[in-house]
Amino acid sequence: MAIEKVTQYFESYGLLDRIVEFDVSCATVEKAAEAIGCKAERIAKSMTFLQGEKPVMIIAAGDMKIDNKKYKDQFQQKSKMIPYEIVETYIGHAPGGVCPFAVNEDVEIFMDISLKRFDTVFPAAGSSNSVVKLSVQELELFSKNKSWVDVCK
Repeated sequence: MAIEKVTQYFESYGLLDRIVEFDVSCATVEKAAEAIGCKAERIAKSMTFLQGEKPVMIIAAGDMKIDNKKYKDQFQQKSKMIPYEIVETYIGHAPGGVCPFAVNEDVEIFMDISLKRFDTVFPAAGSSNSVVKLSVQELELFSKNKSWVDVCK
């Protein structure tokens, strides 16, 4: 299960206490924000795309959407989200718990500049009822962010 991989990942850094599991679903930005008691924009959502056969993850603020023109300018191709039923195969986490930690080795991770306005954010932690509280700098480090991008509206 992906939550176990994420738990082991953060345990190796001594940050296991940052993972919070809820009795309710956090599978969407809105549900996660409600469970945490924060605004939706502070949820660091993980959106997954295919560039050819290569999986790419964009982490963005919860109130942002992909801007197709900006995406194409950044990656020289049209955005193509990974179909729901095969996200886990490409990423290593199932929809509702997709996060940038303990992912499959070939996943490239990028952080959108929409996150830079926050001190702390809450990405998922590998299950539909868990999050991890991190500073934006910690998210950049622990997600193994390849680079910052500007691909959202």
